Amino acid sequence: MSNLPTFVLVHGAFANSFSFAPLQAELGLLGHRSVAVDLPGHGFEATFAESYQAPQDLAALAGEPGGIKGVTLADNVARVIEVLERAKRNGPTILVGHSRGGITITAVANARPELIDRIVYVSAWCPVDLDVNDYYAQPEMADVDPAAFASSLVGNPAELGLLRVNFRTAEPAALAAFKSAFAADLTDDEFRTFLNTFQPDENLDVGTSDDRAQAATWGRIPKTYVRLAADTSIPPAAADRMIREADALTPDNPFDVHTLEGSHLRWLVHPRPAAALLAGLAAG
Repeated sequence: MSNLPTFVLVHGAFANSFSFAPLQAELGLLGHRSVAVDLPGHGFEATFAESYQAPQDLAALAGEPGGIKGVTLADNVARVIEVLERAKRNGPTILVGHSRGGITITAVANARPELIDRIVYVSAWCPVDLDVNDYYAQPEMADVDPAAFASSLVGNPAELGLLRVNFRTAEPAALAAFKSAFAADLTDDEFRTFLNTFQPDENLDVGTSDDRAQAATWGRIPKTYVRLAADTSIPPAAADRMIREADALTPDNPFDVHTLEGSHLRWLVHPRPAAALLAGLAAG
């Protein structure tokens, strides 16, 4: 058993473990173990319908079934707990969530705090006073452009039982909306490369008030929030609100707060600063 922690990395919406490959390379070069989790229905469990391939048939795609239908937040939590239980045999664990992955790691920490030695949110949802969807109606999210996904949404989510987005669109307006929302500071080539790692389908369940941060469990884990200074998907003001709410919930265990430069995705494409920050957390 090692005193060095294992980083357990949890991706955001429409993403997968592949997103973390550059970060894992940097962590490995710094001498750290890491595991990138594919949540259920992600990675090689994802569904890519034939109609999603070129030439696309969007009318057919709107009705194609997707394997992620019916996947719940509880399923995501179970997947991460299974990984943490195995990783914990080797020493401490640091659970890291990005974006929508913050919902999952919060629920994991509510359920099994003893498996986590530190929990880290990188521009990730940490619902405390509100359910996640309700934060979108708050002033801190007023400048977030809903068109980034809405313009490329395929099919009816209620009928499909999932969210489906056409990331393979060639529409200039849609591509510009994606880039503005997630990767304005990446080159066009970097942006398109990342876009091609996304999968089209995401599950609908983002939890309820029972899945918000709970003081008695989640609240006893040392926690870090990493703000992304140029993020327009979860803006710093929204991150700061969640940090304030969490600190009010557990005033004796406040967030350790850091800021990295860049957009929602830059830290994954150019990961050295993030890897150095995480390595510093591992060193205590």
